[in-house]
Amino acid sequence: MTRTIAVANQKGGVAKTTTVASLGAAWAEMGKKVLLVDLDPQSCLTFSLGLDPEALEFSVHDVLLGRVDARLAIVPTEDGPDLLPSTIDLAGTEAHLLTKTGREYALRSALDDVADDYDVIVLDCSPSLGVLTINALTAADEVLIPLQCETLSHRGVRQLLDTVADVQRLCNRGLTIRGVLPTMFDSRTNLAKAVLADVTDRYQLPVLDPPIAKSVRFAEAPAAGRSVLATANNSRGAQAYRQIAKKLMKDVVA
Repeated sequence: MTRTIAVANQKGGVAKTTTVASLGAAWAEMGKKVLLVDLDPQSCLTFSLGLDPEALEFSVHDVLLGRVDARLAIVPTEDGPDLLPSTIDLAGTEAHLLTKTGREYALRSALDDVADDYDVIVLDCSPSLGVLTINALTAADEVLIPLQCETLSHRGVRQLLDTVADVQRLCNRGLTIRGVLPTMFDSRTNLAKAVLADVTDRYQLPVLDPPIAKSVRFAEAPAAGRSVLATANNSRGAQAYRQIAKKLMKDVVA
C-alpha cells in the first residue's frame, strides 16, 4: 500500500527540502518507486533535483487547480524518484483554492490518480501553515518534522502540532506524527543537545536517530542538481539519511 509522508515545519531553513530529496533518493536506491511533490513556490526541491522551474510546461499549480492530470506534470529525476515540480505560479494557488469548496482535499484528490504507481509519496511542504500545508497534511498518512537544533527553530513546533491536531480532527483522522528528525546537528554544542531534549520532554515526540550532522556537502548538492547521496555518496550525511530511510521503511511500506 502506498504511504504518503508530509515533511513539514513552518520555519524555513531547517532542511525540509534536503530531507525530502535525500530520503527519496535513498528509497529509490532500495528499489522503491518514489514520488516527490514540491509544494513550495520557491521551487527549491525542483531546482535541487536538476530542473529549471521556468522551463516547465506543467507543475503542481496546474494539478491543484484541476487543469491537468498529475501524470502530465510528473517528471523523472536522475536520482531515481519521480517529481511533481513547482513553479512560482504556486504562490497564487492558495488564493484560488480559498474560493473552492473542499479546498483541503485538492492534493489528496490529485494524488489518488497516481498513488497506485508508487510505494512512497513524499510531500515537501512550504514554510508556512497555509492552505498548501493543510493540503499536504490532509493527503498524508504521516508527518515528519525536520528540526534544526537551535532555540528559534523549535519555537514553532507547538503551532505545527496544533495544526496537525486540527487536521486530524477535521480532515484526516488517520494522520500520525512519525517523529522529529534533528538536522544540522552539531554534537559538540550543549545547545543542540539541550534543544533536542527540550523538544522530547515538552512535546513527547519520538526523535529519529541518527541525527543529520551539519555539513557543507548539503549546500553543494543543489548546484549539481542532485541529492547528497549522488554528490557525496559516502559522506556522513548521506549515510545518515540512508539509515533513517531504512528505519522509516519498516513502518512506511511492506
